[in-house]
Amino acid sequence: QLQLVESGGGLVQPGGSLRLSCAASGFAFDYHAIGWFRQAPGKEREGVSCISESGGSTNYADSVKGRFTISRDNRKNTVYLQMNSLKPEDTAVYYCAARMGVAFLRPEYDYWGQGTQVTVSS
Repeated sequence: QLQLVESGGGLVQPGGSLRLSCAASGFAFDYHAIGWFRQAPGKEREGVSCISESGGSTNYADSVKGRFTISRDNRKNTVYLQMNSLKPEDTAVYYCAARMGVAFLRPEYDYWGQGTQVTVSS
């Protein structure tokens, strides 16, 4: 059964850090690009970061550049999103998604996880 399961969300103070994980199963993980997206209440889903199948190519939204880092471990079928210097505007549900082909920040992905809540508040 194909699954993407996000974990690592929670409540953190401004300036703090979290590391999200996306564990994949049921498909050829190392043939798929992975993207991280987020959606805040009342807002459209936004592309945050993406990584190619091999991990050799990454991309970030301008709003998170220099603060977030995406990585993957194909031996563990897992992608990570390290989030530092978190701001209240980073508050959202974070989703990971998988697609074959090029990694990009548009939400045109084939498989989606259920999401994990990230709340940045003092």
